[in-house]
Amino acid sequence: MKKFGEIALGVVTSIGGFLEVGSIATSAQAGSEFGFQLGWAVLVGSVALMFLMEMSGRLSAVTTRTFADQLRERFGIRGFLLPLVAVLAVSFLVLSSEIGGVAIALQMATGVGFRVWALPIAFLGWLVLWRGTFGTVEKGAAMLGLVSIVFAIAAAALHPRWSSIAAGLVPSAPAHDRARYWYLALSILGASISPYLYFFYSSGAVEDKWTTEHLSVNRVTASLGNIFGGGLALMGVVVAALVFLPRGIRVERYEQLGMLLTPALHHPGFVFFLATLGITCFGTTLEITLSLAYVLAQGLGWTWSENLRPSRDSRFSTTYTITIFLAAIPILLGADVLKLTNVSMVLTAASLPLSVLPLIVLMNDREVMERHVNGIAGNVALVAIAIMSVVLFVVAVPLQIMGGG
Repeated sequence: MKKFGEIALGVVTSIGGFLEVGSIATSAQAGSEFGFQLGWAVLVGSVALMFLMEMSGRLSAVTTRTFADQLRERFGIRGFLLPLVAVLAVSFLVLSSEIGGVAIALQMATGVGFRVWALPIAFLGWLVLWRGTFGTVEKGAAMLGLVSIVFAIAAAALHPRWSSIAAGLVPSAPAHDRARYWYLALSILGASISPYLYFFYSSGAVEDKWTTEHLSVNRVTASLGNIFGGGLALMGVVVAALVFLPRGIRVERYEQLGMLLTPALHHPGFVFFLATLGITCFGTTLEITLSLAYVLAQGLGWTWSENLRPSRDSRFSTTYTITIFLAAIPILLGADVLKLTNVSMVLTAASLPLSVLPLIVLMNDREVMERHVNGIAGNVALVAIAIMSVVLFVVAVPLQIMGGG
């Protein structure tokens, strides 16, 4: 019964934590410009993340150490330095865009400019991390994030043709603007497969003291959580395709997204959209800030845990304190939040090989994984993700330039 409770809570947490500023923005852009055609990118991203989270969670459950710890030990500090810098850099940009997402939600709710909210958001996030525990971040914010289910409700209320949605899950050539199509596909994949997600998941497994007894919990949580969470992102594409595309609305500012749910749900749709944007972005702000502190502390061999008092892991707590306030500066200075989001998603996709390729080595190392090494299916999936990540690395900058980013 206890294990069933852990699985149920883990799945709910994963669903509530899936949608954030990148998924909301890229799904809306995709639907408004290409209808259901880019549904396949959401599907591919969700499945890829499912495998990466399951493997990073299994790695931590078997070894009782994090993915970052294993990277440093297996490849040495020099071999770990490049993935460390890449993850820190792209995750920092994503963190700034998440703070921007909360600020935009508050601006739309109050009429007060988003720049004013940057430092208060950072302070509130820091206060939660300083006073809270890992459970506060992992479960509390994500449970509130279940408000994002409103996207599925809105999609159903608009009565889409489900056969057309299913057709969009199969890749097809666009009828217009191919560069923009592939640029948005890249952005969606970056939003879905952010490295901070599986580094955070791995650290969470250690925080929660997972062992090999939790392998089934890990498998079900990673699978169902990403299936349902990816489904919500797909519903974002569907709603935008039904609301924005017929009206010729191209998403160029976050403020336009405020009307996304109103045709289906009227004024409550506006309120629920602001709640979804603000809550999910704030929850992700906490997760990314912690993830950055985790990766740096684990890479440098510091004491770390969100469950410890800040005085007992002072370098770890200092890291997340500095990080969250630095990430608020671009928003304070008036950065274009939507452009920052798109750029950070593309760079995230480009950085994937630096963390995915080493995972292939670790998951097939019997000295590390013992009898829990990858099977044939796992290796096929991981190699496919690795090949995709290398392709994304090669095409990221050209598509950024050609696709209007």
